[in-house]
Amino acid sequence: MQKFMKKFAAFFRGGKNAAKPEKERFTVSVHPLFLLFGLWFFYKGQLFLFLVYTLVAVIHEFGHAAYAARIGCRLSRLRLLPCGAIVSGDIEGIPLSDEIRLALAGPLVNAACAAGFVALWWLFPDTYPYTDTAAIASAFLAAVNLLPAYPLDGGRILCCFLVKWKGDTFARRCMLGAGIGLSCALAALFAASCFSAPNVSILFFALFVLFGTFGARDERYTRFFQDFSRGLSRGMAVRRVALLQSSPVRRAITFLERGKYLELLLFDESGELVCVLSQDEFLKIVTRADIRAPIAAYLDEDAGAIGEESVDEP
Repeated sequence: MQKFMKKFAAFFRGGKNAAKPEKERFTVSVHPLFLLFGLWFFYKGQLFLFLVYTLVAVIHEFGHAAYAARIGCRLSRLRLLPCGAIVSGDIEGIPLSDEIRLALAGPLVNAACAAGFVALWWLFPDTYPYTDTAAIASAFLAAVNLLPAYPLDGGRILCCFLVKWKGDTFARRCMLGAGIGLSCALAALFAASCFSAPNVSILFFALFVLFGTFGARDERYTRFFQDFSRGLSRGMAVRRVALLQSSPVRRAITFLERGKYLELLLFDESGELVCVLSQDEFLKIVTRADIRAPIAAYLDEDAGAIGEESVDEP
């Protein structure tokens, strides 16, 4: 059993190629609402249904872990929540396209499981009474996880597209609105069910989305300002952008893209190249800059350091 648990943890951390720091261990945690959710199902005499949905949710997270291992990332924590589970870990430096595929991996695994059960019924009809609950649960989780709100996979996918389209701030505002909107809709649906047969599962799902919206500490879209050495170790595409030095700092920030290393080619009004800023040099400016001020204002402060070292000779 101990050997199996070690293999289980190694798989979630990214397989044989993953880094294995001595102090880091794969952990499994349980949210208090998960226990309350389980007690409710036990009280209703539906404990088996609760266990099946929990197992399907863990299989869902295996889908995420499998793709993470494929791209060389390390996942280190599995948290059981009401209506699902969340696996998390170090995915710093991966492109947004890879994060979209990573988010899709879970629902695709659930969809494949549901299709596999249907195929099994076709070949062996007698298995239907023993697998119908698992098939329905797999299809349900695949569909529900595509809803566009945190902490569901559909929310992560939408956020990636919004970050790429309009930037981090816009994406976070949209996701906050989506999460609150979906939570309110679910709460209203629960209130409506109280007039006939109260559906407590909807209430737990509303809380799941609400806590995910306000409690998700997803820093993957703000790591431009952190160490990106892991991204460089995996290999990063270089994004070169030509910009007037009179452009505001906030305009240059919009060209930062996770998974790509930015180089800013700054020109004066006459079209002459002034200097080339690496991403590291630009981020040092951002830490002290008024983002509404022109980039040129901060080049003057470090004219020697930036102008002489960064300009490409024609």
